[in-house]
Amino acid sequence: MRLMITGGAGFIGSAVIRHIIKNTNHEVLNVDKLTYAGNLESLISVAENERYTFSQTDICNRTELDKLFEKYQPDAVMHLAAESHVDRSITGPFTFIETNIIGTYQLLEASRHYWNSLEETKKQKFRFHHISTDEVYGDLEGTTDLFTEKTSYSPSSPYSASKASSDHLVRAWNRTYGLPILVTNCSNNYGPYHFPEKLIPLMILNALQGKALPVYGNGQQIRDWLFVEDHARALFKVVSEGVVGETYNIGGHNEKANLDVVHGICALLEELAPNKPEGVNQYKDLITYVKDRPGHDVRYAIDASKIQRELGWVPEESFKTGLRKTVQWYLDNQDWCCHIKDGSYQKVKR
Repeated sequence: MRLMITGGAGFIGSAVIRHIIKNTNHEVLNVDKLTYAGNLESLISVAENERYTFSQTDICNRTELDKLFEKYQPDAVMHLAAESHVDRSITGPFTFIETNIIGTYQLLEASRHYWNSLEETKKQKFRFHHISTDEVYGDLEGTTDLFTEKTSYSPSSPYSASKASSDHLVRAWNRTYGLPILVTNCSNNYGPYHFPEKLIPLMILNALQGKALPVYGNGQQIRDWLFVEDHARALFKVVSEGVVGETYNIGGHNEKANLDVVHGICALLEELAPNKPEGVNQYKDLITYVKDRPGHDVRYAIDASKIQRELGWVPEESFKTGLRKTVQWYLDNQDWCCHIKDGSYQKVKR
């Protein structure tokens, strides 16, 4: 199978590509604009593989997309390219509208044009897999409620609203034009190679530098945490075996309050990095409570029983094992982190 993966230099996209190249015989075309969160250093381990190809292309550029489809002739598209940081969407929503909505539209149209040109056997096998988020569902009110594939959409931020819009577009292209689509909605991802503006890597790196560990509000916002390598396995399972037109929720079965996550990181660092920065007695002393962000959802939690029941996927990592692996990875890969801080990661050979 020949896969076109958009956003393949991002956190989840790069994990998907590493999984496919290392564990299958399939070919991958990585299509990425290389915005600030795109990092080719996350793909060094597969960059020289003959089954891997990279194209620096903006998904908003229909002309360039058409050229890639014509040249590469993919059997499936896995669409992960997106602006994804909620805080950035609050201060600058336009980029999220442009990439997540207009970009998805352009990719859908390029895919439809290409799909319509295929001979019938290839046409039947083609898949457009749209990767989305549980944030489109909004806030869970109860303490035991779970998001299912039937949960109504109620996005709270410009980011989640833009992703909800893209989800609706993808489903509309299936119903109106017959494009064979798959949709997945995932919970919060974490793991190696995560851009350090997100909660877990930010806390790890700030603590190691003796900087404040900012926690929004009272820190009781609950998220379901999914190890990124588990997610990568699930996404490949869906694109390979999923039923056209279906949606699959992907979660880690690991509900944790943000404050508990930060305390867990601090405890691991006490064990794994006991030589603290000057003036720091305990890492947890760096925790600082800051004003909550606007529209902050209190609780997300995924019911992932459908993908387990129908496709046989279950997460391999518990939050305890996954967090330990994540903290250890950041301790062992300080160069990767430093290259982001100094901007040199954006100069990696393309």
